[in-house]
Amino acid sequence: MNKILIINAHHQYPFAEGRLNRTLTQQAAEQLAERGHEIRVVTVDKGWDVEAEIENHQWADTVLLQTPVNWMGVPWTFKKYMDEVYTAGMDGRLCAGDGRHSDAPKQNYGAGGSLSGKQYMLSLTFNAPEESFNDPQEYLFQGKSVDDLFFPMHMNFRFFGMEALPTFACYDVMKAADAESDFRRYEAHLKEHF
Repeated sequence: MNKILIINAHHQYPFAEGRLNRTLTQQAAEQLAERGHEIRVVTVDKGWDVEAEIENHQWADTVLLQTPVNWMGVPWTFKKYMDEVYTAGMDGRLCAGDGRHSDAPKQNYGAGGSLSGKQYMLSLTFNAPEESFNDPQEYLFQGKSVDDLFFPMHMNFRFFGMEALPTFACYDVMKAADAESDFRRYEAHLKEHF
């Protein structure tokens, strides 16, 4: 079975306590452990140790990032986590620099990842309704998908040589939440991909 690192990247705000992301993190941990996977859970809001987090990424076969979408990206606390942990791991433990070599300095940027053969999965919670995506007539995203919006996060993991599992998303979680349906869909998603 797989070793799975689950990162709960939620940052508490007065309008968002993090119950949904906490519940999805717990659901994934329990469901995957029941299927025989070895699980480690990191809650970013509780702080982190850089060396322990690099070791967690080296240990894991799969990294599952559970995060709300705040201003079209991850919360600032997870960005700080990435800045500290991922930068420290550029010494070869997560990647060997940016992958370029002196014999071809303009080629292969981002191909220095040390985590080849590992996977990652994004699990996202949105205030936006699902209908906001993949529709060129919609004002904000103009036909873009969830994965288009999270292209930079995909590139962060690809920088380490990791391959993506299909993204999971909960939509309209603040104005028209349907948590029970989301939990059922997540259960099926995890069963299909793990």
